[in-house]
Amino acid sequence: MRYGVPRSPSPSKARSQVRRRRSSTFGLQSDSSSEGENEYRESGGSDSEIKGKAKGDAVPSSDSDSDSFIYDTEADVPPSAPRRSRRSTLTPAEQNYVEDTLAAIQLRTRYQDPYEDWQKQIRKDAFNNARRELSAIRRQNLATHVEARARDIQLHRQRVAQEVKTLSEELEKLNAKFGPPRESLLARRANMNQAMNTRVREVVQAEEAKEQARLAQERAAREQAERQAREAEERARREAKERADAEERKRKEQEEKRLAKEREEEEKKKLEQVRQSRDEKLQKVAEGRKAAGMTTPEEDWAEARESLKHLKAGPMRNVKGNPALKKLWNENRRKIIPRVGQLTNDPKAITNISQQILEVLKPSQPLPDDVYFALLVSLSKTILLQAETEVTAEKRSAFPLASMTANLMTVVTGFDRIFWTKLVQRTGGWAVPASPPAKDFDGTPFDEAQLPKVRGQLPGESPTERTARIAGIMRVYFTILHLPVSQPLWRPFQLPRFWAYFARTVSQPALRNQALAPELLAVALDVGGLHAKHVWGLQWVKMMAMLYSAVTTEAGPSRGGQKLMGGTSSEAKATQIRLQLEIERVMNTPS
Repeated sequence: MRYGVPRSPSPSKARSQVRRRRSSTFGLQSDSSSEGENEYRESGGSDSEIKGKAKGDAVPSSDSDSDSFIYDTEADVPPSAPRRSRRSTLTPAEQNYVEDTLAAIQLRTRYQDPYEDWQKQIRKDAFNNARRELSAIRRQNLATHVEARARDIQLHRQRVAQEVKTLSEELEKLNAKFGPPRESLLARRANMNQAMNTRVREVVQAEEAKEQARLAQERAAREQAERQAREAEERARREAKERADAEERKRKEQEEKRLAKEREEEEKKKLEQVRQSRDEKLQKVAEGRKAAGMTTPEEDWAEARESLKHLKAGPMRNVKGNPALKKLWNENRRKIIPRVGQLTNDPKAITNISQQILEVLKPSQPLPDDVYFALLVSLSKTILLQAETEVTAEKRSAFPLASMTANLMTVVTGFDRIFWTKLVQRTGGWAVPASPPAKDFDGTPFDEAQLPKVRGQLPGESPTERTARIAGIMRVYFTILHLPVSQPLWRPFQLPRFWAYFARTVSQPALRNQALAPELLAVALDVGGLHAKHVWGLQWVKMMAMLYSAVTTEAGPSRGGQKLMGGTSSEAKATQIRLQLEIERVMNTPS
């Protein structure tokens, strides 16, 4: 709440001079102007007492609560302090308004509300009355409790006395009934105790005699032992010197061993640092490969294996478990399989069959997702089976299959990944190439029944049949790598994989020592050796030189623990010769 009283400019010259000397304190008294008034209030004075002073004293003006003073004459006005050179920007009306506001604030801060004092006193009285009532109630409850407790104790004592009396009477009756038999039993027990004590004394005496004899024997043995100890001490002193000499020699030997061990540990530490530096460099190389989108054979195999598991547990299981979806899948599958068998080495026929298969996969009314992926699995399997049969018999039939497959990869979503998954499954990792590990991609170990299937071996299949079958499939794959396409294919079907295939096969002993390795490399050179020579130039020539030395007897026999590529079996020798001939053909053909 704001209090304000209009004021007019004071005509008093002394008052105006005093007012000019005042400085703004924002509603609070300054140290200089209020010192006297504060001292007076501490001594018990009040505002009314200050106002009641004589007019001759320097007291506040009666028309405001400001710090202005009025003197009787100008001679009573003390000399003023030197004025600061500051011009006021307030008009007299604004200056009066500010002073009135400050006076109202001071009056408000000094006001004491009687109603609030009355409320505080009422609360205090009510609290005191409640405390007195609570004390009276507690004293009354305590007295009632003590009286009830006394009655309970009296009743308890009476019951206990009655029970004691009853028990005493019962005991007297029992004593009268069983007293004579009890005395007889006590007498018999006393006789038995006496006889037992006699036997115990006899046994104790016999044991004491035995103990004395034993102690005599122990004394004799102890004396004998002391003599032997003195003799042993003499021997020990003689032997101590010998042991000290032996320990000194042993200590010197241990010191020499410790120094040798420290030197060995220092060498191991240096070797460990070298190995760690090498591992860091390999890690940086691996990170660079990963940043460039390059993968390892193990990663590619695990990716294909995981995709195969998802297909079997997802779309294939759902389609085979649902009669309606299975019927739709079989109807469209029967439309696809004959089309693949009708392929010929004619570009127009390849385009027409590719379009017919595309119409089956993407009809006007879209197929359910599970049926769509199941059809892609069936199409991939059909192409691979066709490669196993026809390409094995006639290698020129690989081109139509590869062309149709590449055409479908550019327009059918997901077909490239499913075809790659089935390709890795049918070849047992030779499409990557990678040697299947002993555990699955999720860490589950393979049992003995699963390993042949994971490695791409069919039941009852001979090594020669397996080599021919996988070679037919890989011929289609190598042909896809060299085909010109309208748009880039997925990473495993791009031309750089052709170089990576040779590098991976040569760098993995588990693959290069199998007879199938030279056969697949020969197939790869037959399909795209000349094209690769044109693309990679001198680097490809170096690769061919290394392969040639790995399969020929002049440079290939065991050298540094490395044997001929493919091993030493008769089948391996045949594949080595085929690879040698292909290398010679590629190198002798002008680019």
